[in-house]
Amino acid sequence: MTIIMVMGRRRPFALIYDPEVKAHLRAIAPAYRGLIRTTIEEQLRFEPDTETPNRKPLQPPAAFEATWELRFGPENRFRVFYSVSHAPREVQILAVGSKEGSRLMIGREEIKP
Repeated sequence: MTIIMVMGRRRPFALIYDPEVKAHLRAIAPAYRGLIRTTIEEQLRFEPDTETPNRKPLQPPAAFEATWELRFGPENRFRVFYSVSHAPREVQILAVGSKEGSRLMIGREEIKP
């Protein structure tokens, strides 16, 4: 008798972008926008709530009511703030910004801790 095991495919999460994210991205150099899009797809499509060295849960109160933060890019300069909903399997991308020294810039505004 031969037993064949079929591994279930992981169901992807839908990525839902807040309307403000477009303005956030316009404040970032166009050369990095492809990297940001690709990284969001790769990092948040399947396991958005798995903690890694660059993906961490946030302690409230967090900016934009986000519950998670993803860091990436040259010198970990980019930040994506998001929340995860399991019932509809959605990741809500709430803000995208860049860290410039000790300053976090979202769009054209500095976000204070």
